[in-house]
Amino acid sequence: MAEKIFHLEMITPRKVVYKGDVVSFSAPGVMGGFQVLVNHAPMFAAIEIGVIKIVDASGKELRFATSGGIVEVNNNNVFVLAETIEAAHEIDVERAKSARDRAQKRLHERKPDLDANRAQLSLARAVNRLKVAQTV
Repeated sequence: MAEKIFHLEMITPRKVVYKGDVVSFSAPGVMGGFQVLVNHAPMFAAIEIGVIKIVDASGKELRFATSGGIVEVNNNNVFVLAETIEAAHEIDVERAKSARDRAQKRLHERKPDLDANRAQLSLARAVNRLKVAQTV
């Protein structure tokens, strides 16, 4: 299987989330989801709130929640820079539920000073984190 792998590095401003060889990488592109396999053409892509899936060199599938960012693919190297990336097993489910409930409450109350776009994004991030956490 060694001939079918490429290198992936996923980082946030706080830490390196993943660094290693993988068989595949899938991400939620802003223009549609996409997958990278070995010898993929060079590209840059923006990603949005969603699920990043990788299959590591041993064949194990790993899932991560992301809030969006950028991906660079070049010469069998994939580099992901995102504000947040959380492995499914690291997600605090209770915290995500609280964030979801707060966002839903803000949207339901519709106070005059509500930033509806911000509340919608907060809700989408929380729902995504819960969805990813359920795959563990």
